[in-house]
Amino acid sequence: MTSDVIDSAVYEELKEATGADFMAELITAFLEEAPGIFEQLDTALMTGDADGFRRAAHSLKSNAEVFGAHALATPARALELMDVSGPTPEVQTQMTLLQAEYTRACDALNGLQHD
Repeated sequence: MTSDVIDSAVYEELKEATGADFMAELITAFLEEAPGIFEQLDTALMTGDADGFRRAAHSLKSNAEVFGAHALATPARALELMDVSGPTPEVQTQMTLLQAEYTRACDALNGLQHD
């Protein structure tokens, strides 16, 4: 696992604390729930729901940090802190980065589940 996708120390600490089986459940839950959170982000962005957008970004950030996916948490945190009123170029840039880091994190977490 590369340190720029999943922080191995954070991941291993969580795995040790929860056990391998529960860790697998946590990963599965994240992988299943994250697409819905992305939908919430998109919907909130298009409807101007700043609070809904902030909550969805916060959820992604928090979930990413649990697994040590700092590169995913970074754009989520940036989006959470923005005053979002619509799809500005700055928001779109962060959303694109968020999606790319989410894909990398999913690939890494899927790989860890099968190790």
